[in-house]
Amino acid sequence: MSTEVKQLDEIPGHEARDASFSEERRYRRGWAAKDSKDRRSAKGAATRAALVDAARHLFGTKGYADTSIDEVVRAADVTKGAMYHHFRGKEDLFAAVYEDVQIEVSDLVVAEFLRPDPWEALIVGCNLWIDAHLDPEIQQITMRDARAVLGWDHVREVEARFGAVPLRGVLRRAIRAGVVANFPLRPLALMLMGTLSESCLYVADADEPEEARREVQDLVLRLLSGLRV
Repeated sequence: MSTEVKQLDEIPGHEARDASFSEERRYRRGWAAKDSKDRRSAKGAATRAALVDAARHLFGTKGYADTSIDEVVRAADVTKGAMYHHFRGKEDLFAAVYEDVQIEVSDLVVAEFLRPDPWEALIVGCNLWIDAHLDPEIQQITMRDARAVLGWDHVREVEARFGAVPLRGVLRRAIRAGVVANFPLRPLALMLMGTLSESCLYVADADEPEEARREVQDLVLRLLSGLRV
């Protein structure tokens, strides 16, 4: 052992300082590892979001069948390997896009369902659900491709989560306020969700969408009025 090292070892408190330095080094390594993991996680989330955004536009404008994975990765400016890291294939990517669209529409509608007047909230929210599906990209994804690509069971499950569940919430408020009769909530919400889905399909397939929109919104109002106390 060198003279310098011997002298260092002879300094009082050296062992404690050395342990402190070791602990600090371990902390810094742990912080660096966490920071690196966070950066990788953020980069992965950004890549996934870019793929969903690019696919949404392509699926919405060209349709599922006429959109290729190569087009999506070029539009997202990522590699095909990155795409397959996040999604099993085109159908899996479409499922993510479909759910993303339903979440977007649901968030808009839920904001209306929270209006102070539960009856007004119910009417405005249901009308907005129909209005949101006037968007051609949303129509293509949710009305024309979703059932064919994902199957009725998958579509129904997503609609229940992001449509029927919020509907159940506003209907519960209306019942507690004495505005709507005390019907069983779950089947009522599911039946109303089915009405809104078919209304959106009718508008999407109509030659005169605005006229069709007015027709279905009038009918929805009449149906809801039948629930009033």
